[in-house]
Amino acid sequence: MSDANAGLVPVTDLTGLPLLEVPDRIEVEVACALPERQHILGIRVPRGTTALAAVTMSGIAVLFPEVSIDPARLGIFGRLLGTRGLPPADRYLVCPGDRVEIYRPLVADPKDARRRRAGGVA
Repeated sequence: MSDANAGLVPVTDLTGLPLLEVPDRIEVEVACALPERQHILGIRVPRGTTALAAVTMSGIAVLFPEVSIDPARLGIFGRLLGTRGLPPADRYLVCPGDRVEIYRPLVADPKDARRRRAGGVA
């Protein structure tokens, strides 16, 4: 491989003939938000990185020490990992362009909050 192709992994068909070259690292985002601030970090990770590993590699926990990184509360573009047919965070392999989101526990039950706003008793 020449220097121009550094960081690329050759992909071959069943006969071994080269089809194309793909990067060995992919770009993903890791996002965390609090009511008063949010941050989205763009990072490059090796292909085959799990969502949980991407969060760890991003270092976002340093920016949000008050947020517990719970693998059961990670998602991709609003879809909670480990539900609706998605693998859990420690098995979901991130894809180029994925945004791994760190979810916080709810402060109030949405149904109770809606009842309070409507004037009912919670």
